[in-house]
Amino acid sequence: MPEPIRIAVVGHTNAGKTSLLRTLTRQVDFGEVSDRPGTTRHAEAIDLKVNGAPAVRFTDTPGLEDSVALLEFLNRLPGDSRPERVRAFLAGPESRETFEQEAKVLRTLLEQADAAMLVIDTREPVLPKFRAEIEILTWCAKPVMPVLNFVRAPNSRREEWRQVLLESNLHAQAEFDAVAPFVGAERQLYGDLATLLQGRRQQLSDIVDYLALETADRRRAACRIAASGLVDVAAMRRQISADDFSAELRRTEFVKALHDDVGAHARRTVDELLQVFAFRRGDAEVARLPQMAARWEDDLFNPETLREVGKKLGLGAVIGAGIGVVADVALAGLSLGAATTLGATLGGAISGGWKPLWRKLENRLSGVQELTVEDAVLMLLADHLLQLIGALEQRGHAAMDKLRLAPGRSADPAGDLREVVRALEPARGHPEWEHGQPAKRRADEDRQQSLEEVARRLEGLMPKYPSESASSHLRTLSA
Repeated sequence: MPEPIRIAVVGHTNAGKTSLLRTLTRQVDFGEVSDRPGTTRHAEAIDLKVNGAPAVRFTDTPGLEDSVALLEFLNRLPGDSRPERVRAFLAGPESRETFEQEAKVLRTLLEQADAAMLVIDTREPVLPKFRAEIEILTWCAKPVMPVLNFVRAPNSRREEWRQVLLESNLHAQAEFDAVAPFVGAERQLYGDLATLLQGRRQQLSDIVDYLALETADRRRAACRIAASGLVDVAAMRRQISADDFSAELRRTEFVKALHDDVGAHARRTVDELLQVFAFRRGDAEVARLPQMAARWEDDLFNPETLREVGKKLGLGAVIGAGIGVVADVALAGLSLGAATTLGATLGGAISGGWKPLWRKLENRLSGVQELTVEDAVLMLLADHLLQLIGALEQRGHAAMDKLRLAPGRSADPAGDLREVVRALEPARGHPEWEHGQPAKRRADEDRQQSLEEVARRLEGLMPKYPSESASSHLRTLSA
């Protein structure tokens, strides 16, 4: 295993160095991010791991605070070369007193790094102190990759900064928004770094390939989590007695309890998605779903229920459909007594395989109602989860604000989302598939097959859910 590539992350105070490292390493708790100047006071290392082993060792350094005075001091030092003057400075008392913070940066770059990433806050005007910083860093004779940060801010001075870097002979530049990078931004950054570190080109190429696979695996896992949450909600079925159903207050409380259960499934799904993308619980809010239209029905004619009946009877789906017709006649056209008689007539044929259907008949005859969730709610929830996955893919780990999404802004409101809802139909006939409900091993296997189909359809929709501003937030620039 090759030694990790050593990168010193340098720049002025509050340029976003720690923020960049949080995003590149997906470690949301690394360091301290604050608007206060000089938040990072010591050099701190953090690794990007590939297959469990360190591949890149970043060192977060303090901000350069008095670069103009330091440049003047360096120019007065003896030495045949600029690196010699830097070493002389680091050996002298000024590195421990007047320029203590700057010395930490230069010592890291000179002694512990293969290259530097110079993070620049493009919202800042190009001042003499920044020009001095750039010149001092080049004195260490190490490759420097400028990373232009906050390039999408309304007050960004990106073009001014590009020109300054070109004048300093820093022709390889990258743009990166540490708060909201687009998908693949970090991979592009490592690809650009390979132009400066020719001896590490293959190693950097391997990192890019690994990150691409990791991104695909993360999306796949996220779609499976979303699919599981949707299956939970589709499988929900709550019973209420005839007396409670007729009492408006009890009926209202019952509906609210179902709403709360749906919300609990949604929150758990969001928390699991945040974990997949290495964010903290609570970093995103679940938008409150619109009032659900309750479906007071037995769902007797659910195709999956009838197929299961036919399968267990060994008669196939056609017989299952036929049973549905018989049930329809019994429930719609017969009185309670006649239906009971019909039930007794059919009772001898109704063995274990008919129990789910017969339970529904009994519920209806006794006045029991079952509440399920409308397809429209499933569509809204699927849309919301897809939006969330898309947003998390393009959210930097330095973001401080809570991610909030409102459901209903579907990228394809009348098309493919319906196919997702159709793929959820099997769950309608399996209330035991809901998370927390008792389930037999066979039911678990069937649920898994259904979940995989829903996840496949969700993953197929992901290209339709890009970030609104996902157009080239990182670009390779050259003169």
